[in-house]
Amino acid sequence: MPKEYRVKFLPIDRTLPAEEGQNILEIAMQAGVHINASCGGNGVCGKCKVRIVEGDVASSASPKINREESEQGFRLACQSIVKSDTTVEIPLESQIDKSILKRTIKDAYISSDLQGAGLFENLRIKPLASKLYIELPEPTLEDNISDFGRLARGLSNDLPVSNVSASLEVMKWLGRKLREGGWKVTVTIADRGDVYEIIHVEPGKRTTGVYSIAIDIGTTTVCGRLIDMDSKGSGVRGQGSEEKSAYGRIIAEVADYNAQISYGEDVISRIVYARKKGGLKKLQGVVMKTVKGVVNELLTVSGIQADDISHIVFAGNTTMTHLLLGIDPTYIMLAPYTPTTTFFPLVNAHSLGVEVKEHVYAYTLPCVASYIGGDIVAGVLASGISRNEKVSLFIDIGTNGEIVLGNKDWLLSASCSAGPAFEGGGIQFGMRASRGAIERVRINPSTYEPMVFTVGKAKPMGICGSGLIDLVAGLFEAGLIDQKGRFKRDAPTRRVRKGAGSYEYVLCNASETEIGKDITITEIDLDNLMRTKAAMYAGCKVLVDNAGLTFRDIEKVIIAGGFGHYINVEKAKIIGLLPELPGDRFRFIGNGSLTGAHLVSLNGNFWSEAEKIAQMMTNIELSSNNKFMDEFVAAMFLPHTDQSLFPEVIERLKDI
Repeated sequence: MPKEYRVKFLPIDRTLPAEEGQNILEIAMQAGVHINASCGGNGVCGKCKVRIVEGDVASSASPKINREESEQGFRLACQSIVKSDTTVEIPLESQIDKSILKRTIKDAYISSDLQGAGLFENLRIKPLASKLYIELPEPTLEDNISDFGRLARGLSNDLPVSNVSASLEVMKWLGRKLREGGWKVTVTIADRGDVYEIIHVEPGKRTTGVYSIAIDIGTTTVCGRLIDMDSKGSGVRGQGSEEKSAYGRIIAEVADYNAQISYGEDVISRIVYARKKGGLKKLQGVVMKTVKGVVNELLTVSGIQADDISHIVFAGNTTMTHLLLGIDPTYIMLAPYTPTTTFFPLVNAHSLGVEVKEHVYAYTLPCVASYIGGDIVAGVLASGISRNEKVSLFIDIGTNGEIVLGNKDWLLSASCSAGPAFEGGGIQFGMRASRGAIERVRINPSTYEPMVFTVGKAKPMGICGSGLIDLVAGLFEAGLIDQKGRFKRDAPTRRVRKGAGSYEYVLCNASETEIGKDITITEIDLDNLMRTKAAMYAGCKVLVDNAGLTFRDIEKVIIAGGFGHYINVEKAKIIGLLPELPGDRFRFIGNGSLTGAHLVSLNGNFWSEAEKIAQMMTNIELSSNNKFMDEFVAAMFLPHTDQSLFPEVIERLKDI
């Protein structure tokens, strides 16, 4: 029998059982104690640093832990096996901070101009599942058709189709429910297009209190929205502020980090983990635990009963959707990159582990390809691109940058492996947009001194994606870096210095930071960031060229995602991340995935439109596309090797 130990985690003061041979990251994972772990426990990212306060651990040497840190007791959690009772301190930079999620919820809304574009105006609520009250004549010897036949006949007067079905589970107790209600019952009906399915029958009249739940299954976060299916009045926004809504009242919103983070921050890491023995079951279990927690919190904060939930709509990328439903995602990552399926069957939400009634169905938005998922289909639906005559460009910037170009007649899509730089990966002091993350930067072009703003106005701990864009643009405008992202060696400032591996710029001195270290950006960081921005721009350029268009032909550039909401468009154009177009052509729609799922929950016509979007979208595989590689290399400069693509930026930089 393996020896058993106790591991205490600080500062949360939680003690957990552990077996001999387990590493600290595994112990934390099993108990839901969050430690940043970008690489899935392979010892590569160095994000899971912890300090051993007491106890004996066996740790592999890592270049991510320097000599000074090692002497202070720092180790990588994923490389440290407990050999006794142990006390472990999780430092601030290794913790996952949930405070940013409240801000994400508050700001993740479609922009008012898109609401006014006609997509949401006068929307008739025709939900995927709804309640109908019906009074049936009692059976007689002259009219003694079956109970189900009587119910279907009565419903035919209220439904646009005569084809009505019911599951075996409904049939089992239908007769009793009809008689308990004295042939006056409330029927919950799911819209299947040409068929209506009876999924629940309740005695008496219970047509009020009908709610749906829309859930965005993100790689990093799971966001849920509870929606009043009866209301067309004022909608709840964020933490209490209200706005008028024609598409159902938002009762509550909740977000939490996807617990799969501990198994890798990107989809490839999670697919690799899913291929291990028991890995798929484990990943499905942890994401469903997160979903369950989000649903329970939605019900708790709203005071709504689980009995009143009629249906759930999920939207997520292709890998997340496979993992959510327990479908093997292996071949998503292997050439020729074929997912098991892109259209998903209806599933009983209760069978997945969601604490709702057994009649509640979960709808999952369709995907397009391995790296164009239901989240992008939902975002395109929410943006209105597929209803517009003019051409728009939809961009969701993340580890995998997804891009869609088109209009109501055609859609082209592509996914470029942008890398995790904008989410903190591959950047020495990179981090997510959580408390203490530097999110805005300004560089004085005369003194080269920085001005920084952090999330929560806390002492700096690192720098997140929006801050990186600001910083690189500022360094470039100030003349501290050249087009290749190399520092000016003789710059008249002490902030540019020779670091351990390359030249670097000191953004914050150790005395100014929460982590007690200088926060810098290195030439290695700049190279990683330029790869990310080059991949995004090259992907957009390939789609535009394939359509026989130029960027000037694009009426709107729609930026989706929580990160996209905080991008400074002008700074993004300076570094060549976004095409140089007038500022009024850019739109932000926040969490388009969640908004699209919201729309689908309200009206079955949007479900049909989402399926149409998925079917009409032509995906261009960039991994083996020679044109993409050419464009990528050309974009590996600030802002680009082709200066004619950025005339305004070049004009601004003439005097540098």
